[in-house]
Amino acid sequence: MKDQLDAKAMIDELGAAARAAAAELAFAPAEAKAQALTIAADQVWERRHEIMAANGEDMAYGANKGLSPAMMDRLMLDEGRIKAICDGLRAVAAQDDPVGATIAEWDRPSGLHIQRVRTPLGVIGVIYESRPNVTADAGALCLKAGNAVILRGGSESFHSSRAIHACLVEGLRAAGLPEAAIQLVPTRDRAAVAEMLRAVAHIDVIVPRGGKGLVGLVQAEARVPVFAHLEGICHVYADGAADLEKARRVVLNAKTRRTGICGAMECLLIDRAFYEKFGPVLVEDLVAAGVEVRTEGDLLKVAGTVPAAPEDFGREFLDMICAAKIVDGVDGAIAHIRRYGSQHTESILTEDDAAAARFFQRLDSAILMRNASTQFADGGEFGMGAEIGIATGKLHARGPVGAEQLTSFKYVVVGDGTCRP
Repeated sequence: MKDQLDAKAMIDELGAAARAAAAELAFAPAEAKAQALTIAADQVWERRHEIMAANGEDMAYGANKGLSPAMMDRLMLDEGRIKAICDGLRAVAAQDDPVGATIAEWDRPSGLHIQRVRTPLGVIGVIYESRPNVTADAGALCLKAGNAVILRGGSESFHSSRAIHACLVEGLRAAGLPEAAIQLVPTRDRAAVAEMLRAVAHIDVIVPRGGKGLVGLVQAEARVPVFAHLEGICHVYADGAADLEKARRVVLNAKTRRTGICGAMECLLIDRAFYEKFGPVLVEDLVAAGVEVRTEGDLLKVAGTVPAAPEDFGREFLDMICAAKIVDGVDGAIAHIRRYGSQHTESILTEDDAAAARFFQRLDSAILMRNASTQFADGGEFGMGAEIGIATGKLHARGPVGAEQLTSFKYVVVGDGTCRP
């Protein structure tokens, strides 16, 4: 009970400070926000050895906790990944500021001039696992959109997140912005998560970033609105009109580039016409690359494949494992994805414009691709500098959530002594 009361008091204190900071950020100059992020990027690079040392503590903690190889990969920071964090901060800093931008405007016969203008959401709570880079990405995007943010990183990334957060605070301080604009929950205590989910007086939206267990918990228990996707069950469909070499490149990249991210291919669908033309070459490539392919029917003839259980279709492996299946044309692929997909990302490999158009028209995943790897399902690759996550819901934000998606809008209406008859 005492832990719960302590956690509530902590979140109340962080929330009140965030709400006050958000009131200032709503009209903070774009130049100040950009300056804060640029200085934060400089700080991250200057302190990279300190950050990697902190990450070493987290890696040891994760190993003792028995984290999977995919989760350990998400947790690990090296100089290349720290440079990517810096690049992301600078990319967000360089973007146009969304706050105050006019989305649309029009005149009415009454004489009113009406504008729809972007405005911050307010205070955002971000709850995440493993990936310490989320500390920088979420902090940067929330700040750019004029929001205050309360970050609750995973217990595994505790030290790394604190080291990165310190750099963000240095940027805020140097730019004259409130330090409470980006706050990090200073405890591993899970009671803090429960209190964030209930903090309707302080937090306007929660963004969970992690595995199915975390996201499911947040969606089930949050009283605060949530932007989230539960799973990234991404499909790649090789159509009968696919170019063989393009298909081989894309399938391997979609599965093996990084297996632990939500944009990794989890199921390969092969048109029967493709199979009759080229055989099981795509499955053979995956097996040769060390992927365990769980399949059925003719594809089981490929050495190294294993029989698929029914639950393997519609499963997020986040590992060097994928499901594979032969389907009858684009309609067979669409039917399979509708049944087993999570509305995250799907890719069609085809040179047939009509097949691609049908795929795009009849599926409603947040991201649909043609002749491209599902690993591009990322806000940075979409030109957003970074992302706070991928949203698969249909209200407010969908797909990669960048700075623009972290704003709402208000109407600004101007008259000239105008009265309604």
